[in-house]
Amino acid sequence: MSKYVGGALIPTLKIDRSDRSNLTMQLTVALRDLILSGDLAAGTRLPASRTLARDQRVSRTTVINAFDQLAAEGLIDSRVGAGTYVSAGLRPARPAVAAQPPENLPHLSRLGSDVPDPYFPRLGHPAAPRAFVTGMPAFDAFPVALWSRISSQYWRGERAAMMSYPDTAGLGALREAICQHLRANRGLVCQPGHVFVFSGAQDAFTQIGRMLVNVGDKVWLENPGAIGARNAFLSCGAEPVPVPVDEEGMDVAAGLKLSPDFRLAFVTPAYQHPLGVTLSLERRMRLLEAAEQAGAFIVEDDYVGEFHYGEATLPPLKALDGGQRVIYVGTFSKTLFPAVRLGFAVMPPVLVPMVERTLAAIAHGVAHAIQGIAARFIAEGHFAAHIRRMRGIYAARRDALMDASERHLAGRLDVRPTETGFHAVGLIPASLPDERAIAEAALAAGLAVTPLSRYALRPIAQRGVTLGFSAVPPAEIERGVRTLAAVIDDLAA
Repeated sequence: MSKYVGGALIPTLKIDRSDRSNLTMQLTVALRDLILSGDLAAGTRLPASRTLARDQRVSRTTVINAFDQLAAEGLIDSRVGAGTYVSAGLRPARPAVAAQPPENLPHLSRLGSDVPDPYFPRLGHPAAPRAFVTGMPAFDAFPVALWSRISSQYWRGERAAMMSYPDTAGLGALREAICQHLRANRGLVCQPGHVFVFSGAQDAFTQIGRMLVNVGDKVWLENPGAIGARNAFLSCGAEPVPVPVDEEGMDVAAGLKLSPDFRLAFVTPAYQHPLGVTLSLERRMRLLEAAEQAGAFIVEDDYVGEFHYGEATLPPLKALDGGQRVIYVGTFSKTLFPAVRLGFAVMPPVLVPMVERTLAAIAHGVAHAIQGIAARFIAEGHFAAHIRRMRGIYAARRDALMDASERHLAGRLDVRPTETGFHAVGLIPASLPDERAIAEAALAAGLAVTPLSRYALRPIAQRGVTLGFSAVPPAEIERGVRTLAAVIDDLAA
């Protein structure tokens, strides 16, 4: 550090006059960073206030105020008749910006350091829907004006009810509305006191894992299966047990061979994610029996159970749950829109006291406003009407995908028909390129397709990609199919 009679020369200290923040604050922050990084070492004399004010073209008052703040923080000392110095004995609190980060960061949790990379990255979603993104509802068909009107009505209510801390279990009106909807539309009878509201299904999975899973506990996961739920249980220290999936859904017999002493099983019975098969009635009964024998619980993710386009589907697994082993999880991200961040879980009565106590101790609850608006949307009948309308829209988009695929993807992808959900699966013939190559080339062409292997913990036999149809209208689906066909042809050439 160069020296001169006015104190240390500080050539890197600059004031940004285009920055609207207070000049005193800018000067204080800049000097603090130089001291904490070690660029201004302990014992270094600072320029006199007049000198520094002249160098930086600020008032002396600005410099004095900055020095006063740094002195109050214990970073500098003023000595009468001798000047102002960086406090003696002060050691840098952090390395200089140019320093390289250490290879091994200390004191990280298992989640921060030990979870293998292939388990962790979730699928991204584009800011604007496009072909063939999965898991996205139709933004263009949502009744925004109606939602806005109900929201406005809600905010004219009693302030204390709207602005106080939320109940960690969920708003009573919403819990009641969820029960009524499940009873009428999913054939699931439950009590409001058994319903708990979360910030989306992902939050529900994480909280369930924290309450039920110890480090090393075995958790059955569909293979291939839902990435978000898998990550939630991995973050709790679970030992994943990848259970194969066939045309009848999760292979329970294979699960029992792999780990009969499982603690938790995660399933998507209505529409297996991502393969799109339905868990057969026989498999459902075997899974319930296996859970009873193991003393385990089953997490049922009914993420798109509302949307079926053919004959009536089987009722939720929880509707068969005489032994009270099933935790039913639902989400409004698919039925309303993702940004609502609202989900729920219907707990077995035996777990209710523990869940109430745990959430009261560690959870924050979901904002009153979004719960209150959603409760009115359901109770006034708008939600059921919205679901019926969206079924028709999604069925038309599904038909557009199947029709376009038959015309343009024949011999390139075997697009499997589906009666439920938001996407179809396109299986790749052995003669065509690898699924990852197709997915990467499709992404470069502006499409969002995901290889099936992306969902797998262990290698699977199927080679294919997911083709979402819910998010965009038929014309865009048609263009997307044509583009995908061209992409595959280019790769095969």
